Amino acid sequence: MEPPHESAAGGRKRRRRGGDRNRWKPSSSSQQEPPPAAAPAPLSSPPAKRRRKDGTGQAAAAPKRGNTSSLLEKMRARLSGGHFRMLNEKLYTCSGQDAFDYFKNDPTLFDVYHTGYREQMSHWPEQPVNVIINWLKRHNASWTVADFGCAVAKNVENKVFSIDLVSDDPSVIACDMAHTPLESSSVDVAIFCLSLMGTNYPNYLEEANRVLNPSGWLVIAEVRSRLDPNNGGADPEKFSKAIIQLGFSLVSKDEKNKMFILFYFKKKEKSKVAKSIDWPQLKPCLYKRR
Repeated sequence: MEPPHESAAGGRKRRRRGGDRNRWKPSSSSQQEPPPAAAPAPLSSPPAKRRRKDGTGQAAAAPKRGNTSSLLEKMRARLSGGHFRMLNEKLYTCSGQDAFDYFKNDPTLFDVYHTGYREQMSHWPEQPVNVIINWLKRHNASWTVADFGCAVAKNVENKVFSIDLVSDDPSVIACDMAHTPLESSSVDVAIFCLSLMGTNYPNYLEEANRVLNPSGWLVIAEVRSRLDPNNGGADPEKFSKAIIQLGFSLVSKDEKNKMFILFYFKKKEKSKVAKSIDWPQLKPCLYKRR
C-alpha cells in the first residue's frame, strides 16, 4: 500500500473551529435521537394576595361574616359598658338634686344606665331585691311601701309608691329622693335597694324617716364593699349607729351574702332625732374601666 499523502500545511490536519467538544455525539453502544426541545413553560397564574401573619408567624385566617357580626356585637357591648360606668360614677359622685336635673335634661340616659345595671346584676349569685321581695311576702300584704329606687312594685301585692329619678310609667314618681311628694307618716315600709347613691344620702334617709309611720320598717340593701373599712369603705357599725340616732332601732342585719349587706331597722314609737349625727361617708361603688 502506498503511504498516506500529507497535506501542504506541514502534514497537520486542519480542525474546524469549535472542534467536536460542543457537538453532540451519538453513543457508541446505541444510536439515540437528539434530545427533544424543551416544552414551553405553562402560563403562570396571577400571584396570590399576601395574607397578614399573626403573632406565631402563621398566615391569619380571613375573617368570616359570622366573626365580623360577633366582633360588632362585642364593640357595641363595650361602648354600652363604658357609657354605663360613666353614668354610674355620676350618680355616686353628685347630689340627688344634681342627678335628677341631669337625667331630666336627657331621660334616655336613664335607659342606658338601667341596661348596664341589669347586665352587671346578672353576674351576682343572688339579687338583693329578691330577698326583700320575699321578706315583704312573708309579712303583711296591707302594708304601704315607699320604694326609693323603684325595685319591688311588680312583684308584691302591697300598695307601692315607686320613687325614681325618671318616670316613663304613671305609677312611678320622678323626683329627688330627698324631697318626695309623699305625706308625713303615710307608709309602713321604706326600701333602699342599692339606691343610697348620692353624696347627700343622709337626706334620703331623713326623708324616709319623715314619711314612715311610727313602728314602720326601714329596709336597706347596700353593696358590701361600701361598708368594708378594710377596703376604704365605711364602718357598718357607724352606719347603723347613725341611723339609730335618726330615731330607729336595728332589728337585724344579714351579712351572709358576699355581694351585699341587708339592714332591717324599725322606727321607734316616739322617735327622737339626735341634734347632731355623725354620718359616715359611703365609698362610691365604681366599676373598673376595661
